[in-house]
Amino acid sequence: MSTSPSIPEGTTPRTTVLPETSHDDAPKKTPKRAALSSWVGSALEYYDFAVYGTAAALVINVLFFPEDTSPGVAVLASMATVGIAYVVRPLGALIMGPLADRFGRKFVLMLSLFMIGASTFVVGCLPTYGQVGLLAPLLLALCRIVQGISASGEQGSAIAVSLEHADEQHRSWTTAWTLHGTQFGTLLATAVFIPFTAFLPEEALMSWGWRVPFWLSAFVVLIAWVIRRRLEEPPAFQETAAEVEDAKETEKEAENESLDPKTMERVAARAAAARHNPLQLVLKYHRAAVIRVAFAAMINTVNIVFTVWSLSFATSIVGLDRSTMLWVTVTGNICALVSIPLAGSAADRFGRKKVFITGALGAAVVMYPYLMAVNAGNWPLIFVLGAVMFGLFYSMSNATWPALYAEMFPTSVRVTGIALGTQIGFALSGGFAPILASLVAGSEGDNYLGVAVFSSVVAVLVSIAIATARETAFMTLDEIDAGDTFVQKVKQNQ
Repeated sequence: MSTSPSIPEGTTPRTTVLPETSHDDAPKKTPKRAALSSWVGSALEYYDFAVYGTAAALVINVLFFPEDTSPGVAVLASMATVGIAYVVRPLGALIMGPLADRFGRKFVLMLSLFMIGASTFVVGCLPTYGQVGLLAPLLLALCRIVQGISASGEQGSAIAVSLEHADEQHRSWTTAWTLHGTQFGTLLATAVFIPFTAFLPEEALMSWGWRVPFWLSAFVVLIAWVIRRRLEEPPAFQETAAEVEDAKETEKEAENESLDPKTMERVAARAAAARHNPLQLVLKYHRAAVIRVAFAAMINTVNIVFTVWSLSFATSIVGLDRSTMLWVTVTGNICALVSIPLAGSAADRFGRKKVFITGALGAAVVMYPYLMAVNAGNWPLIFVLGAVMFGLFYSMSNATWPALYAEMFPTSVRVTGIALGTQIGFALSGGFAPILASLVAGSEGDNYLGVAVFSSVVAVLVSIAIATARETAFMTLDEIDAGDTFVQKVKQNQ
């Protein structure tokens, strides 16, 4: 039998090269169910992350480290435990992404759901430093590692499911609900902490009150499981998976038949494409897209500075009231719940790149007066500028990136590409932004202008990365997949 032909550099081997199934037999899209499933899962994921981020700023820096640690060092150590879950997310992408592209988006969605839910619940059961010493932060770090690995598969799979189930004219709007879920989860996590910080005595908050928000994640897991168990794989993925199996079966049958060398060569080429590992394809043929997404995903720095660093700065350095600062985050997230669907719809109408870049640069500009207001303790300005920066501008980028990033990759490697690119960016921003912001702020923690400059530089780099991307808002998913030159080459030979 002839060996499969070599694949020209710059092209991508893909599996979608066999004849399409009939329209009567084709699987149906369910955009509403897919959007709801993605929304709930994202709400859980970011409830868990936001609960921890809030706890890290308010109580973990006290309970899980020695009492004689200075406030600045304690904040830095707690920010490091926030960051570790982001640092391991690229590892999770290497595991979860190929699993989703090979075995299905739903499989990874269910797996990540229970992993992140269980690890969050366990955090609420951990002993403190005063009870077990150094074992406490070590167990805390282990739970955060599990959270990070599971989250890397959750988001990429959820975005792919909602994108591939969406109507062609509303892909950005449909996928935006995934990020709407993240904002709701963040809002819920912050809101859950408010009554504990406002009404519980300090002793009760530090002993058991901080644990309750972590335990509540069990209810979100149950709701998400009920919704997701009825979700079907997207039609595009089902068709790709069927073509993979057909290609393998065709090769087996061809081995038992006497075919001319040219026909055998085409059969072997199709089967070879079917056997390619999604991770290998992404690393070899979509490196530029992965790098672009990784840079763009660092827009998450704005989120980290707003929800984690500025909260710690306001309460530990400036001395502002904890529960009132939590209401600032709540207000920003409420505004985001309104802005995200509108921004997603705008990206369908005007293009992904315009909406994303406007949001990134707008957030960079407003960061300066926001942190100035925090330093001055000006509550009206803190609330207004926080809502504008986070609830409006950052949410414009946040709503747009699911479709923008996902459309940079074909169906056969979509989750692997999204997961790897975003998780590298999230690792750089979420893993190092809290620590870098704390270092830039200095040993006294009061250099807020330096933190604003740091955020602005990141936002500019993000905007440059997106400016180099292809605009896909006005293309169909089939047209995006058809841009794969390897598929065109194989079809010409059929």
